[in-house]
Order: sequence, then C-alpha cells, then structure tokens
Amino acid sequence: RRSPMWRGAAAAALLCLGAAWLLGCGFDPRRWMLRPSARSRLLNVAELARYRGAGGEPGLYLAVLGQVFDVERGRRHYGPGGAYSGLAGRDATRAFATGDFTQAGLVDDVSALSPGEMLAIRSWLSFYGDNYDPVGKLVGRFYDENGAPTEALRQAEAAIEEALKLQAESEQRKQQFPPCNAEWSPAKGSRFWCTRQSGGVPRAWAGVPRKLYSPGASGSRCVCVRTSGPPWGQAASGQHRDRGDLDHPHLQEYDGCHPQAQQCVLTV
Repeated sequence: RRSPMWRGAAAAALLCLGAAWLLGCGFDPRRWMLRPSARSRLLNVAELARYRGAGGEPGLYLAVLGQVFDVERGRRHYGPGGAYSGLAGRDATRAFATGDFTQAGLVDDVSALSPGEMLAIRSWLSFYGDNYDPVGKLVGRFYDENGAPTEALRQAEAAIEEALKLQAESEQRKQQFPPCNAEWSPAKGSRFWCTRQSGGVPRAWAGVPRKLYSPGASGSRCVCVRTSGPPWGQAASGQHRDRGDLDHPHLQEYDGCHPQAQQCVLTV
C-alpha cells in the first residue's frame, strides 16, 4: 500500500499533463471551504503543537500554507513513530517542497523557493484538501489574528500563479519543439531522430532534428521541428511559406545532415 507522501508526489507529476488545465484551474489555497462548525476556528502555534497525536493529546493535525487539516485517518504516517510524524502539530510547508525533514527544514518559510517547489506545495495543499478534513487556520505567517490572509500568503499565491504560467509555457514549448530521440555509442557516435512519439509528445507529425538555442542558455538541445504548414500559433495564410517552424530564428541545422532527414548521425 503506497503512502500519502507517494500519492502526493504522483499528484505533483500530473501538473504537467495540460497547460490549459493548469491555467484554467488557477490557484486559491482557500478553495476548500471549512465546514460551518470549523469555519471560524483559529489556532495559534502553541495550540497546534498540542495536536501531534500522542497519548492525552486532543488529536492529530498539520498545516500547509496556514490551513489546518485533521490527519487522524493517516495516523500510521503522521502519528508518533510514523515516517512523517515531524509534520504533525505544525506548519512545515517548506518541507513539503524540499523534502528536508530536519528541524531546520520543518518550517513555514516558503520564500526563495523555486517555481517547481511552489508547484509541489500547491499539489500537497490539493492533496490534503481532497483527502482530509479542514479544521481552521493557523495564526502566524499566513493568517492574522482575525483569520485574514497576510502579505506572506499573498506572495506565496502570486509565486504559485507565476509557477503555473511558467509550467504552461514550458508545456507549450514542448508541444512546439518536442525533444528528439537520441543515442550515443563510442563506435558510432551520436544519432538523433524524430518520430510521432519522440520526446513523449504524441502528435500528427514527426518533424526533423534541429539544434534549438534558448535565450540565456549556454548550449543547444535537439528538438523535432514541423516542416509544413504555418508557423506555430499562426493561422494559415498566403503570407506564410509552407515550412512549419523551420525558419524559427533559434534553430540551427546539424552539419552533415540533410535538411529534410528525420534522422541525423554524427560520427565520432
């Protein structure tokens, strides 16, 4: 039986499956509405610390971005002696992104995290909202004494929104320029080739290998490029040559390979 931590990681991977879905969802860490009996409940740090599931304690809670969840049904994971017991009774949002379960890492400071790490936090918040009962809010970094969002929460939300946009843009670039298949051997050198499945991107065209230079990057990577139709994102018209994305300014042909060949071999 796989743990909630594993399932949460799988949920994070699903973020890559659709740029349109990502942008359509948006991000609102308050979308899991609290039940009427718990909606106004506010806990401070000391109160939350009493909910670590030990004998005589009132329950087993944890917090993510200031939202408190009852994780009693996951006691074997979060209770005393469980693999993730360090998450209980506190807001350790940063650890969900970094995997640092030391005392230094079990904190709620999410400043300076990468876009990918912010998406991991988003995924975990979704996981707890979908699988555990919300309890209330933690007064501290993300909510004030009245339960209103703080500037720290607004900054975290903005960082997640920006990460979603970057994710969507990355997915779009992958659809436009899917990675090539590639292999290398000491005897034969490098081989690059394109198929309708290369790069893990199913499509109606195979394309031809090209070197793609991204602004700010020190090198290039092999991508498959459409050879017919209008350029990516543009409607067909008489103003465009029927060359797909071959004329993209950041592309370069491989020396010694035919411009229309779906395979390119670079000997040693």
